[in-house]
Amino acid sequence: MDIKDYKGVWVLVEQRDGELQKVSLELIGKGTKLAEKLGTNLTAVLLGDKVDNIADELIQYGADRVVYLEHTLLKHYSTDGYTKVICDLVNKEKPEIILVGATYIGRDLGPRVSARLATGLTADCTGLDIDEETSNLLMTRPAFGGNLMATIECSNCRPQMSTVRPGVFEKLSKNSNRSGNIEKVTVKLEEYDIRTKVLEVTKIAKGIKDISEAEILVAGGRGIGGAEGFQMLKELAQELHGSIAGSRAAIEAGWVDKICQVGQTGKTVRPKVYIACGISGAIQHLAGMQDSDYIIAINKDDSCPIMKIADLAIVGDYRKLIPEIVEQLKSEG
Repeated sequence: MDIKDYKGVWVLVEQRDGELQKVSLELIGKGTKLAEKLGTNLTAVLLGDKVDNIADELIQYGADRVVYLEHTLLKHYSTDGYTKVICDLVNKEKPEIILVGATYIGRDLGPRVSARLATGLTADCTGLDIDEETSNLLMTRPAFGGNLMATIECSNCRPQMSTVRPGVFEKLSKNSNRSGNIEKVTVKLEEYDIRTKVLEVTKIAKGIKDISEAEILVAGGRGIGGAEGFQMLKELAQELHGSIAGSRAAIEAGWVDKICQVGQTGKTVRPKVYIACGISGAIQHLAGMQDSDYIIAINKDDSCPIMKIADLAIVGDYRKLIPEIVEQLKSEG
């Protein structure tokens, strides 16, 4: 393998039922910066059936080029179908970097593609950059249970692949006047290429919103003391039309669902308002929420780390403060 033959940055775009997933726009935003450092272009690779409108949107959000792989067998995600057409395209065009969202689909697709291409994959990255000397992709992710950060390079193989958590990077502003190239590619795909068949798609609502999409989060930590304390936080979240979240300690104690975890071993969030109750602010937690627009911290300990980064730090017992806040919100309608 001559790595010099590989050029360009790709983002594998995720869409579900014709709806573009936010993480893909975040990756395009970061991908354009990586491409700029390498002096190359950013290509968005879109798979699906009759999702032409998404191709236009990808250009407006920063992609220089969109490669649209359209086929009826790509309407619903399948590991076999997506892997085959992506690998066929990679072997033909030879990109040097491929970014994938660390979603349920991305975590399934990324490893399969990397294995078939005989290259490496760094999973669940929270940071990406380019080494100025080698032009290698620097992929940073939590290691040893989130106790330290590891930066990994894939020096000898191409493409360099990474899955990235939703919410880590910011998407670029939409520019409706932006133009770019959209290329439809004829896909060679047959039913026998896919070992599974989608008979029916059923959506099950869990009743819990994706915290990475929430504009207001009310989060609790070890200092909440128990599951009953989270009922109080849920009341506040409901009044604010927000969502509930928790630190690793609260999740491991079973006080709140795992999908609500914020931090290096959970999700990275960027809400407009982040209310942290009973959270001391370990570095692993701060890494997952420090880019929130406005941080409100409620804690008995005025010297804990989260109080230092908070825009508003309130020293006190959340059991007394939260009910008062909820009552005032209700009285104001």
